[in-house]
Amino acid sequence: MSTARRIVLFDLFGVIALHQRPGTLAAMAARFDAPADAFAEAYWACRPPYDTAQQSASEYWATVLRRLSLPVDADTIEELRLADIDSWSRVDDRMVAYVQSLQDLTEVALLSNIAADHADAFLAAHPWLRNLDHVALSGKINAAKPDPAAFHHCVVAMQATPADFLFVDDREENVHAAHAMGMRGHVFTRLDELTPVVETWLHADSA
Repeated sequence: MSTARRIVLFDLFGVIALHQRPGTLAAMAARFDAPADAFAEAYWACRPPYDTAQQSASEYWATVLRRLSLPVDADTIEELRLADIDSWSRVDDRMVAYVQSLQDLTEVALLSNIAADHADAFLAAHPWLRNLDHVALSGKINAAKPDPAAFHHCVVAMQATPADFLFVDDREENVHAAHAMGMRGHVFTRLDELTPVVETWLHADSA
């Protein structure tokens, strides 16, 4: 029987949690009478340093507002910050139940691109995440997918090898990055497609 470990490493948003609530960025733009497309472009273009803790929430939102030539003040920034956190707060209950059920069978971990203050709020709202074998959040580890450093962190933190991991993410570029590290990977679309993949992988090389 193989002695290889079996660690299922999940992405968060688009897999266990839902993507940003529709209409959020348009509502933020409307708050300032700003073009929705320009607001969304600034929101995403300025995001990487925030997600890897190179910028605080205040610095991120100030950068977004200045890029749009909008006024910057502490109250506005806090309003946007809280609305942003709330917009990423929803989970897929079926996926939560599935992830928790896997803990009876194998090691389960999480690797997510999420800013530090978002991470704190999400963990507070979903304390079951702390029961996973490892939780790696970009705002806490200072590395975001698809940067190899994010995957390397999980390998080192879990004292594992890349071949011990099955990485599940809804973005192909992240799965490709995991493959390049030597991990197995699966592009997530829905639960009923994922379950046989995990089942097969958990029992691979067994005798």
